[in-house]
Amino acid sequence: MIPNKALIKKILEKTLLALSIIGFFLVIYEEGFKKPFLSMSDSHFVLKVILTLVWTGYIGQFFLFKWVKVNFKKLVAEILLIFLISTVLFFIFSEFKLPGLDAQTAITSDRFLVDFLVTVVFLIELSKLSLGVGGLKLNPQMIFILSFLTLIGVGTILLMLPKATNAPIHLVDALFTATSAVCVTGLIVLDTAKDFTLFGQFIIMILFQIGGLGMMTFTSFFGFFFKGNFSFQNQLFLKDFINEERFGQVFNTLLKVITFTFLVEGMGALFIYISLDEALFDGPMDMIFFSVFHSVSGFCNAGFSILSDGLYQEGFRQNYDMHLVIALTIVFGGIGFPVVLSYYQYLKHLVKGFYRKVVFGENYRHVPRVVNIGTRLVVITTGILLLIGFVTFWVFEEDYTLKGMEGYGKVVTAFFGAVTPRTAGFNTVDMTAMAGPTILLYLLLMWVGASPGSTGGGLKTSTFAVAILSTLSIAKGKDRVEVFRREISNTTLRKAFAVTFLSIMMMGGTVFLLKLFDSELPLTSVVFEAFSAFSTVGLSLGITSGLSFGSKMVLIVTMFVGRIGILTFLIGLSRGVKTLSYRYPEESVFIT
Repeated sequence: MIPNKALIKKILEKTLLALSIIGFFLVIYEEGFKKPFLSMSDSHFVLKVILTLVWTGYIGQFFLFKWVKVNFKKLVAEILLIFLISTVLFFIFSEFKLPGLDAQTAITSDRFLVDFLVTVVFLIELSKLSLGVGGLKLNPQMIFILSFLTLIGVGTILLMLPKATNAPIHLVDALFTATSAVCVTGLIVLDTAKDFTLFGQFIIMILFQIGGLGMMTFTSFFGFFFKGNFSFQNQLFLKDFINEERFGQVFNTLLKVITFTFLVEGMGALFIYISLDEALFDGPMDMIFFSVFHSVSGFCNAGFSILSDGLYQEGFRQNYDMHLVIALTIVFGGIGFPVVLSYYQYLKHLVKGFYRKVVFGENYRHVPRVVNIGTRLVVITTGILLLIGFVTFWVFEEDYTLKGMEGYGKVVTAFFGAVTPRTAGFNTVDMTAMAGPTILLYLLLMWVGASPGSTGGGLKTSTFAVAILSTLSIAKGKDRVEVFRREISNTTLRKAFAVTFLSIMMMGGTVFLLKLFDSELPLTSVVFEAFSAFSTVGLSLGITSGLSFGSKMVLIVTMFVGRIGILTFLIGLSRGVKTLSYRYPEESVFIT
C-alpha cells in the first residue's frame, strides 16, 4: 500500500512539473513571438485546460498526502488559497466580465490573468525544485551568486523575444536591462516606456520583484508552501539569507517576509491608483498595471518607471500624493526585513503584555530584548541620513529644482530627494539641473545605501554606523567599541572595515574603466554613474544611454557585485580556510 502511494505521489509530481513547463513555454511563445503556431483562441483554450489540470493535481496532492501533516495555520492558508484559485478558474471558464469593461478589455484581462496564473504555476514547480539546491556541494554564497546569474540569464533571453520590445534590441542592451532589473538598480540604456511592450515591461517587473526579495528567498518559500517538507539541510542553508538563527522558525520568518512584501506593495499600489488622473490613461487596466509596477519598483528599490521622464514627466511631476506613497514604499523596502521582524516581535510583546495586564492584572516578570543593537543602529542611522538629506536638499535646491515650489509640494519633493538616493533611483526633478553640493551629498547617500537584509544595496547603514563608531572610539583612545551598553565584536569591526575598503576600491575601479572607455564624459557624471551602479541606485546625470560597449559591460559587473555584496562575492569565489589552530607572535604596525 505504501509503495503504491509513494509511486502515485511521484508520478503526480512529475506530471505537474511537465504540465507547468509546457504551459509556461506556451505562454512565452504566445506572448513573445509575433507568429504563434496556434491561433490566440486555441492557445488560450489549451492554457485553460493545462491550468485546470494542474490545479486539480494540487488539490489531489493536498487531500491525498498533505492535509493531515500540516499545522492549523498552514491548513487554513492552503484551504483559502485553493478556494481563491478555484473561484478564479470558475470565473475564467464562465467568461465572467466585470461591469464597466468593454469587450476588448475583458478579453485582454482574461488572457492576461490566464497567462499570469500559468506563470505562477511554473514558478511554484520551479520553487519545489529549488529546495534541492542545499544538497549541492557549494557554499551558500556561491549558490546565492549562481541564483542571480541564472535569473539574469533567463531575463536576458526573455527580453530578446520579438514581442518584448517594439523593435529588435542588441544582446548587450538586453543583458544590461536584465542585470539592472534583477539587481534592482534602475539604470537604463533603453526607454522602458517606449522601447518595451507591455509584455517586456511585465518581464522587467517580475525580474526586480524576484531580484529584490532574493531568488532563494522567493523560491524557497513557495517551494515549501506547496511541497510541504523543509529538511534540516534546507533550514541550515536558508537561515543566513533571512537572518533567522532558530531552525524551527525559518518558514515562519519566510512567511512574514513574503506577507510584509505583498502587503506593502498592495497598499502602495492601491494608494497610487487613487492618486492617478484617469485622463492620462487608456483605461482602468492601464492604471492598475501602472500602480502595481511603480509600487513594486518602489518597495524593491528598483527605480524602474514606465514613464519616459520618470516621475518628472508632465502630468505626474505634480502628483505629490503619488510621490509620497512611492517614497514610503522605498523606506519600507530599504529599512530591512530584520528590522521589520524585530519591531514586529516588539509590538507583539507589547500587545500581549497589555492584554494580560488588562484581563489578568499581570505584569511581565521579564521583558524580552527583541530589538538588538543592529536594529537600533539601522533605525537611528536611517533617520539621521534622511534628516540630513531632507535639510540639505531643501537648502541647496532652493534656487534650483525647488524654485517656484511651496507648501506641501516643496516638502514632499525635498523628502523624496532625501529618500531616492538611498538605492531607489526615482526622480521627481530634473537631475541635470541639481546644484553641485546636492550632487556631492547624493554620492554619500548612494554610497551608504539601504540597510542589511533589505531590497536595496550600498555599503549598508549598519556598516557605516559601525565604521563611524570605530573611528570615534579610536579617536577617544578606547581599545574597544561600545554602544548602548554593549560591545561590538571584533569580527563585526573587521567585516565593516573590509566592506568599506572594498567598496571604495570597486567604485574607484569602475570610475577608472568608465573614463578609459568613454574619456570624453565629464568626470562628475562618471563618478555619479559608478556610485549609482555599485549601490544599485539607478540615478544618472544623463549619460547611461550613450555609453560604449565597454562601459556598459563594466556597469553590468558593478551592478551585479553591488547587489550581492562584494564581500559575499569574494567569499563565494574563495575556497575558505579551516579554523586556525596556531597563533604567530603579535607585533604592532605604525599607523598615523
